Amino acid sequence: MTFRILIPFFFLCFCAKNINAQDMNNEKLNAIIYTFSDEIEGANGSWQFVIDSIVFLCITDEVNNRMRIISPVEKAENLNDEQIMRCMEANFHTALDVRYSISDGILWSAFIHPLTELTKEQVISGLSQVYSCVKTFDSTYSSGALSFPTQEEREIQRN
Repeated sequence: MTFRILIPFFFLCFCAKNINAQDMNNEKLNAIIYTFSDEIEGANGSWQFVIDSIVFLCITDEVNNRMRIISPVEKAENLNDEQIMRCMEANFHTALDVRYSISDGILWSAFIHPLTELTKEQVISGLSQVYSCVKTFDSTYSSGALSFPTQEEREIQRN
């Protein structure tokens, strides 16, 4: 009985995925990155570029349908406990589609998304949010988009 109920659900999920698919690929992503970059190096699937003095990397894996736009923020060894805590809180409240992440001894601002489902608008938004998280590190830790209030902020709003 349960299996019969799940069949329509999986069918709807499959159809919804196909309706919303944007078919983003390296060539389309390349054109978007070139439009917004001040400087750019690399080739399809691996770009390093600069927007307003901020260094970005965009790495794709078409086979596994993954894409990430990242920017270095700070060496991990330079971070104090408060900064790490603020980054973690920002990941929940103010970074939205971007995350602060540590890899290879570097704190990164990272936008990670399935490649083919991306729209041009999402790429542009991702670039903007990564940029904002780099610029607002050690202040508001914000992607510049919406934010979800903390429990403390909700209590202040109620009073």
